[in-house]
Amino acid sequence: MTRTITKKAKRVVIKIGSALLTNNGAGLHRTAIDQWVEQIAELLEQGKEIVLVSSGSIAEGIVRLGWKNRPETIHELQAAAAVGQMGLIQTYESSFKRFDRVTAQILLDHDDLANRQRYLNARSALQTLISLKVIPIVNENDTVVTDEIRFGDNDSLAALVANLIDADLLIIMTDKDGLFTANPDCDPNATLITEAGANDKSLDRLAGESSSGLGRGGMITKLQAARLAARSGCSTVIVGGRNNNILTAVADGASVGTFLTASQQPLAARKQWLAGHLQTKGQLVLDAGAVKVLTQQGRSLLAVGVTEVKGQFTRGDLVICVDSKGQEIARGLVNYNAEEALRIMGQSTEDIAGILGYFEDDELIHRDNMVINS
Repeated sequence: MTRTITKKAKRVVIKIGSALLTNNGAGLHRTAIDQWVEQIAELLEQGKEIVLVSSGSIAEGIVRLGWKNRPETIHELQAAAAVGQMGLIQTYESSFKRFDRVTAQILLDHDDLANRQRYLNARSALQTLISLKVIPIVNENDTVVTDEIRFGDNDSLAALVANLIDADLLIIMTDKDGLFTANPDCDPNATLITEAGANDKSLDRLAGESSSGLGRGGMITKLQAARLAARSGCSTVIVGGRNNNILTAVADGASVGTFLTASQQPLAARKQWLAGHLQTKGQLVLDAGAVKVLTQQGRSLLAVGVTEVKGQFTRGDLVICVDSKGQEIARGLVNYNAEEALRIMGQSTEDIAGILGYFEDDELIHRDNMVINS
């Protein structure tokens, strides 16, 4: 059986767990990393866009520091992350260089995605790297995070990155072949669940905690990540990372691992979230031309179409767009703050840099960050 969604997916987030990357704690598994990188290079040649979310910095740091067990204090974990991140990124860089591929390191913490301005900045950075055919390698910024701002595990981080870039598919590679009806380490009758809805509540009792001692997650975090990814319409495949050519198999639509499907298309789900879960901070009054291109042509809002700016807002805030009579036309995340919007309203995009002395985006609100009032 061919999985059409996985085969057609263009933008893919791949997450690799600590147990895989460090060969169960024995240091970075460079042979395995080379094999995964080779598969990713093949997917890139097929025209797919890849963002890699990689665990392993703390586990690698523990090995480099000669520690026998994962430390418990936050400052020791931060130190291990700082040491291990060096080796992790160096390994990826040298491996991708074999295929003439450029990589970039992206370190995120929870605040980067909770704060709307930083959310837009992170989204813009990742989108730009993807457009340049650079492979972003994302990890939690373990060197500076504390428990209060921690994602909790890189499964959740991978799902949030999938939301952030409107990914079509999330591939979570783990040391198990997927989600089973029981713990396969204890029950010989456990069978692989090949496909289910991400929000199927009956799956909760089947997911267990991590037993490797290397990462923070277990199968339950992977199930939660799949549900988080599904909010933006992204389906998830949980697969065994040690299986030969597993990434190319997923991309070919093979029925491997556990496929957890999202119920909505990415853009529709994202706009539904945008419409219902953020408070509005200001208002933009549009001329008739801007109203027409937004409602009839599905285009982005440019500064030239704005006649009035109301309220106080910052980059990344949700604002309402109204026509000359005050009727709501749309709402979306704005790329400039209120003061900047006042200065550039009615002006062409080409003039923004001259007016402000710098340039952020072509659009005042990009169509992907906007929902039209129906």
